Amino acid sequence: MNAPRILVCGSQVPFASGGAEVLVRTLAERLARHGCEVDVVQLPFSWRTRVQVLQSALAWRLLDLAEVSGRPVDRVIATRFPSYAVAHPYKVVWLVHQFRQAYDLRGTPWSDFADSAEDRQAAAALRSLDTRTLGEAAGRYAISRNVAERLRRFNGLDAEALYPPPEHDGAYRCDGFGDYVFGVGRLDRLKRFDLLLRALPHTRRPVRCVIAGTGPEREALAALAERLGVAERVELPGWVDSDRLLELYAGCLAVFYAPYDEDYGYVTVEAFKSRKPVLTAADSGGVLELVEDGVSGYVVPAEGARRLAARLDELHAEPARARALGAAGERSVRGIGWERVLSRLAGLE
Repeated sequence: MNAPRILVCGSQVPFASGGAEVLVRTLAERLARHGCEVDVVQLPFSWRTRVQVLQSALAWRLLDLAEVSGRPVDRVIATRFPSYAVAHPYKVVWLVHQFRQAYDLRGTPWSDFADSAEDRQAAAALRSLDTRTLGEAAGRYAISRNVAERLRRFNGLDAEALYPPPEHDGAYRCDGFGDYVFGVGRLDRLKRFDLLLRALPHTRRPVRCVIAGTGPEREALAALAERLGVAERVELPGWVDSDRLLELYAGCLAVFYAPYDEDYGYVTVEAFKSRKPVLTAADSGGVLELVEDGVSGYVVPAEGARRLAARLDELHAEPARARALGAAGERSVRGIGWERVLSRLAGLE
């Protein structure tokens, strides 16, 4: 029997890498391990103008991936916008997110879509495109219940939540509970690492923080730490390799992850698999599907720097509490693995 031929489709923002890129890469690797003939198709994505957003989707729609080199492609697995616009006789979608600036982020500080005639027209065109191209999928999954609910609310389409396992699944460990809270991700406003920095001046104990990653907010975060008088307690190491990442998870007291309305959040699962509690915010979206307040971590108000500081003090004073919360988190994510993902997306057992 011939190995299934599968193409994993994902849009790529040049010079940027994040969770969506991890998902595409690791999915392709796992399919290959299971004997599939697999490759990745990526097209650059630009949203500088409304026209460019729609052109990016049209580029995917014009692709013919039904066969390659005279041999049929059995299925395509599309991920984030606009890769799911691709046409194929057997298209499966594992939805990372749509173009959120025209959907749930519209009208917030994180979107430049306004109530102009041009923006209303562009948003309507995107909604129509998404409803059609996502609606034609033979199988429709979302990386979280949060993403699935947005799809139902805005496009009237159902999707099954299918949580992605983290990149280094099986390698996470706990080496103890140090004096620092760890944060990792792209350093942009939506991730709200500033909340952690704003909490530090209110702590009574010498809690430190390490925030790994690159992005446009790095200099602003460093300047904020200086203004708050906590620079000596803040480390911004930039990008770290996988060994250092695992080490930072393994040795931290807890993990801070409080983005605004996150699609899913690999960081939460990585923290729990490292047996560490997660500190998050009440409006952090998909993170709240995994973090249970007082059970596997703590949920604080989005503007709750003092509340966050009190939780930091509590964990720093009682490492046994951090250990108990982290153990509960680890138990809660044991069911997140590749067997279920590959079974749903590719029919592999």
